[in-house]
Amino acid sequence: MKEKLKIIAMIPARYDASRFPGKLMEDLNGKPVIQRTYEAAKNTGLFDEVYIVTDSDKIFDTAIAFGGKVIKSKEEHDCGSDRLAEAVHDIDVDIVVNVQGDEPFIDKNSLIRLLNVFAEDDAASIDLASLKVGLEDSDEITNPNNVKVITDNNGYALYFSRFPIPYPRNTEAKVMYYKHIGIYAFRKQALLDFRNLPMLQLENAEKIECIRYLEYGKNIKMVETEMQTIGIDTPEDLDKARSYLKNDNDQ
Repeated sequence: MKEKLKIIAMIPARYDASRFPGKLMEDLNGKPVIQRTYEAAKNTGLFDEVYIVTDSDKIFDTAIAFGGKVIKSKEEHDCGSDRLAEAVHDIDVDIVVNVQGDEPFIDKNSLIRLLNVFAEDDAASIDLASLKVGLEDSDEITNPNNVKVITDNNGYALYFSRFPIPYPRNTEAKVMYYKHIGIYAFRKQALLDFRNLPMLQLENAEKIECIRYLEYGKNIKMVETEMQTIGIDTPEDLDKARSYLKNDNDQ
């Protein structure tokens, strides 16, 4: 019988987001966005613990006030993986799930499918796992804000790009495009390794942090999902989230 893995969720939370500073503290129908995300992660029942990880006093104090578990980052970090690596260093855990602080509508079924890969026959070869969703709209496929991913026949990521991949040189070939959804399940060691590995050329060119794992030979298992995320990157996104939550509560 396999030993049960200890699984935690961590929510990296920066206050000074470039496109929408302070968005995690914005009101989302009576609660800050970060509180909605934290409670959604808790309510899945999938995690032994849920933590917010932040360098912001405002977010830290808010989390304490609503009863959340929060870890104060000791250092400035360039990306979420570095922030999580610092926070998880002294925690006894097997799998760390990175939950985006600005996506408060968590799809439990997709998380279950993501975590299930660590119980499959090839689990020992998986350093981290992530999600992908099919793209059909040409504007969505060419949009550089949508990170695309291609995989091998076993579902392991070959490359991530802001460019449409694969390039359709053969226009008659039937190709499916996939958008990468930035929810990860890491083995703890993969996170710790990441923190000690300098950025290389491909990551620097694309500005996609998960490329670093590929450049250093880590295996990323991709899991297909149908979930449509509601990320809050702009004030307009916040209005959409408020409407979605109101309509959901009215049903």
